[in-house]
Amino acid sequence: MSSSIVLPLLGGVLIGLSASLLLLAHGRVAGISGVVGALLGPIREDVSWRVLFLGGLLTGGLLLAWLRPSGFPASVPLDPKQLSLLVGAGLLVGFGSQLGNGCTSGHGVCGISRGSMRSIVATLTFMATGALTVFFVRHVF
Repeated sequence: MSSSIVLPLLGGVLIGLSASLLLLAHGRVAGISGVVGALLGPIREDVSWRVLFLGGLLTGGLLLAWLRPSGFPASVPLDPKQLSLLVGAGLLVGFGSQLGNGCTSGHGVCGISRGSMRSIVATLTFMATGALTVFFVRHVF
């Protein structure tokens, strides 16, 4: 089997395993917006595992960049218009995850696997919005 199939499958297994272990060990959903939101909010609860979780995400990304730099595109300098689009998109994602009581990782990975109807609807909404955004960006604007 080629690495283009094996590596994504391995990544999916590791994501599912880590989300399952967090749920079993701490009774918490592995949604990134919830993990970060609780660290930044006025009431900080369960700080140690949240910091370790985020540290693992950062370490994994850095390790992957070091071991397989070909998996990352060459960096391109951003002009001010592109940077403002990125900032705006980031703010919209943050607002959307607050509005939807979770993000794609919390709803898509953890919620659907638990059979949560709210998460199924939220994930379908994320996917439809993403598809419409790509359509409009590529064909309308």
